[in-house]
Amino acid sequence: MNIAAIAEQLEHVGYIVLDKPLVENLSALLFARCHDDEHQKFHAAQIGRGSAKQQIDTIRGDVISWLDASDSTDNAYLNWMESLRAGLNAALYLGLFDYECHYAIYGAGAAYARHSDVLSGKRNRILSTVFYLNEDWQASDGGELVLFKPDGDTVIATVNPTFGKMIIFLSESFPHQVLAAHNNRRSIAGWFRVRDLN
Repeated sequence: MNIAAIAEQLEHVGYIVLDKPLVENLSALLFARCHDDEHQKFHAAQIGRGSAKQQIDTIRGDVISWLDASDSTDNAYLNWMESLRAGLNAALYLGLFDYECHYAIYGAGAAYARHSDVLSGKRNRILSTVFYLNEDWQASDGGELVLFKPDGDTVIATVNPTFGKMIIFLSESFPHQVLAAHNNRRSIAGWFRVRDLN
């Protein structure tokens, strides 16, 4: 992992797309973990926080499962992210203190409307990450992540969710959306956080 290149891009542009930053074997193991074959493992995603949380399929249609540090595959991914956290703190003095992430599966037709990753009333999510787990994904399969300029509707990036690709971006700076997928779309979505001072 080239921490210096990632840090420079985040500092000057605010986001970076990495092509297969993880070793292939780990990506394959993560793909195997990201399947809705255990109904007790995945559940419908919600929007909002606390008592205001609710499930609205027309806004967000994925099912999710939080990574489990006691699982060796999940732990390997979390360790990679820990190395990234430490490296970015050293390079950019961000004060990132932890990372949370979940598997996400969008079924055919599912999408996520334009939103911000910063929860209402909180400013502790600093960097968002998405790692894609879609084998043989074609452009016609949809499911792209669209990143907008902070102050308007101008699209600055459209990321095709192909296997092994990762995007990292400033959580507060970029509203974004997931376009409707035409096949099952798999990923790991995560956030580096600072301590919440609110």
